[in-house]
Amino acid sequence: MSEQIKILLVEDEKNVGSTLHERLQKDGFHATLATTGTEARLEISHNNFDLVILDVGLPDDSGFEIAKTLRQKRPSTAIIFLTAFGSPEDRIRGLELGAEDYVTKPFHLKELFLRIKNALRRAKQLTQNTLDYENTKIGRALIHFARFEIETDRKILPLTHKECALLKLLITKKGKVVSRDEILNEVWGDNEFPTTRTVDNFIMRIRRMIEIDPEKPQIIRSVRGVGYQMYV
Repeated sequence: MSEQIKILLVEDEKNVGSTLHERLQKDGFHATLATTGTEARLEISHNNFDLVILDVGLPDDSGFEIAKTLRQKRPSTAIIFLTAFGSPEDRIRGLELGAEDYVTKPFHLKELFLRIKNALRRAKQLTQNTLDYENTKIGRALIHFARFEIETDRKILPLTHKECALLKLLITKKGKVVSRDEILNEVWGDNEFPTTRTVDNFIMRIRRMIEIDPEKPQIIRSVRGVGYQMYV
């Protein structure tokens, strides 16, 4: 891996943190270790990371709240949650914050590093593949894919990797019905744990940004029992 790839590891368990930090460096990543939420927020405010591996249960902060801050400051950064909280509700919450993946403890080291490489690959592909759609006008919004931003009602809002990928998929297939299963496969892939509820929640958030009346959508329409269809 290139040394230019910068990873922030946020982990309060000393043994886990030191082991992962050492392994990341051996694999050629430029890795930084933070053991508290305060340290993590300081690193995020001063550095631009390609990936943040983020423990949810920190002693002084919530990994979910740190992820929200990261999304506002640097929406292009990929996130992997690493946590002992493995309930479906926690997984859904993590993925809905735009995380690339959600890994529960205990984990196999080789599997974690495969997920890290997959997350970085997907983030790179998304950045490259969305350049052709830069400054795309949809409804009342202007989407800046390269900057992971959407401009609506004279406001600039950040977009997560997943929101960008979902918008790109619907745009490339405009006028066609895209099933929820296809969305899950194309946007989330096989290594994550989303549900159709996750897809629906993402669609709701996007509708709030692009539709004149999100309760009566005219741009992203539901196809009962199947999925969604974009009209532009």
